[in-house]
Amino acid sequence: MSAFVLLVGAGQAQAAGYRYWSFWERSGGHWTYATQGPATARPDDGSVEGFRFAVSADSSDASRPRGTADFSTICAGTPAKSGTKRVALVIDFGVPADAPSGETPPAHRGTACARVASDATSAEALAAVAKPLRYDTNALLCAIAGYPQKGCGEQVATGGKAPQKGASAKGASAKESDGGPSLGLPIGVGVVALLAGAAVWRARRRTHA
Repeated sequence: MSAFVLLVGAGQAQAAGYRYWSFWERSGGHWTYATQGPATARPDDGSVEGFRFAVSADSSDASRPRGTADFSTICAGTPAKSGTKRVALVIDFGVPADAPSGETPPAHRGTACARVASDATSAEALAAVAKPLRYDTNALLCAIAGYPQKGCGEQVATGGKAPQKGASAKGASAKESDGGPSLGLPIGVGVVALLAGAAVWRARRRTHA
């Protein structure tokens, strides 16, 4: 919860963005910003989901995963199996301009077909194909397949000025954009942090069951 509070009061949106992994769903050839966190979303067999690493002010200007690969292409070599489902994942590591200082994003944009239990969440599908994942102490998803090596949802100055500490951020917008409902990044990050924690708890419970 402390990370969420920090992000809400960190600075004005006009002066800064946030460097983070965003979560997307693909339907009809278009990417839509997910309205649930990956730890509560339960995709159906045949779903296509994406993760994109970038600097964005909020969900309305978040960068979509690149590429046009569909389920039949990504999961061509993964046959259906009773009691499981297949989820096609697109993992876009972003561009060098959005990378943390001293790091370079992997050159490829990864795709993978996760075959998981029929009740698995998107977070569990991601964990099945893109380890190592890294979480912070507030259970916020920080890295996929080891990238980036450091940092986690940090605020990044984009207008040439340092963010003003203690200033209030703009509230969530009710508008809808081409990428889906604009939740406002501070709220989105806070929700993902809490939901990621639930995924970690569930995975550990299954391990010890």
